[in-house]
Amino acid sequence: MTSQNSGTAAAEDTVDAPVGLLRLATAGSVDDGKSTLVGRLLHDSKSVLSDQLEAVERVSRDRGMEEADLALLTDGLRAEREQGITIDVAYRYFATAKRRFILADTPGHVQYTRNMVTGASTAELAVVLVDARNGVVEQTRRHAAVAALLRVPHVVLAVNKMDLVDYDEAVFASVANEFTAFARELGVPDVATIPVSALRGDNVVDPSAHMDWYGGPTLLEFLETVGTGGQEEQGPARFPVQFVLRPQSDDEFRDYRGYAGQVASGVFRTGDPVVVLPSGSRSTIEGIDRLGATVDRAQAGESVTIRLSTDVDVSRGDLIAPAEDAPVATQDIEATVCHVADKPLRPGDRVLLKHTTRTVKAIVKEIPYRVDIQTLEQQPSPGELHPNDIAHVVLRTAQPLALDPYAGGRRTGSFLLIDEADGSTLTAGMAGPAFVDSGRRGDADPAAERCL
Repeated sequence: MTSQNSGTAAAEDTVDAPVGLLRLATAGSVDDGKSTLVGRLLHDSKSVLSDQLEAVERVSRDRGMEEADLALLTDGLRAEREQGITIDVAYRYFATAKRRFILADTPGHVQYTRNMVTGASTAELAVVLVDARNGVVEQTRRHAAVAALLRVPHVVLAVNKMDLVDYDEAVFASVANEFTAFARELGVPDVATIPVSALRGDNVVDPSAHMDWYGGPTLLEFLETVGTGGQEEQGPARFPVQFVLRPQSDDEFRDYRGYAGQVASGVFRTGDPVVVLPSGSRSTIEGIDRLGATVDRAQAGESVTIRLSTDVDVSRGDLIAPAEDAPVATQDIEATVCHVADKPLRPGDRVLLKHTTRTVKAIVKEIPYRVDIQTLEQQPSPGELHPNDIAHVVLRTAQPLALDPYAGGRRTGSFLLIDEADGSTLTAGMAGPAFVDSGRRGDADPAAERCL
């Protein structure tokens, strides 16, 4: 069982983590209390402006409530407030003395699972809520699977509404056991579990006076101390070119040629030998410019301009990578996808594939199988994909793409499939196998390892 001890250990291991930014997403089934939890987190951490709180209190009084409905702090759409559910992804920015946070409160209804993909795609941590009375349900499993699929580094299980089960430790332990067992099947390496009551504030920001059997951190304490960053910085260096700078009209910069963009992963340094993909042209980094100054290095997340020592053909959509550690450009891609559009996806469909700053035409050659979220088994030859389906697809692109396996680089291993006709997003894709350990679900994806 991974219970309060795992949370304590994780917090102790990372207590000296540097102050920085944590991107997190909340998920869970309908009425598990996600919006209330987020509202409580904002309220008790003193991250709510007085006028916002007054507005929430006023609306709550108008509805006959004795206390402020903290869920209203995140449910901003009129339909959300009327129905009492989250529909869109609500982003909230807040900070404590120890860390800054960008929080994505994602929908719980199965109809809006695709919105969780949006919210969790850049998250470093996912908080999955479970109603202590209901335990792990199908949508809980679906959200855990999406978090595993997107390789979210940290997962926290918040067993909510403990006040409604008399703060019973046995109920908490049962839910924690079931969820962590399923998470292990998905390949999630570690799950921290925390018993909370979002409505009453137990173990959200302040320790609970009703659960002396729990000795781990509160949710906020865990969020403030869990390790962040490092994954993108330590990965292979990748630089998708967004814009070519060639200001020929200015005498001072007449010979200037630079390639602007954001470092997707890793670190680039002046003097590094690099290759430009998909052409394969080689050069050396002559200089790196950032905010009007020349610097020696650029790391993941920084927007810079890279200058090369030779005049090679580079344009928007190209990828600059280390000469000795570059992905292989290919037109044949095997990937795991989450279908997000109402329009079905079928073999033979012609689509646009957007990868970093590059968009190319592609065709869906095959859909070998769909993943059953309940059992994690492969359902062969589904024929077509419907909203929220997770499946394996085979694609052929009109031009070579330099993709990394998603497990090794979330930015350069992901892509979108777009409808050629209207430009709408059809599918979110991740190059390579679906989950970290696919042994239980039959044979691993052998082609996924060679597709890049």
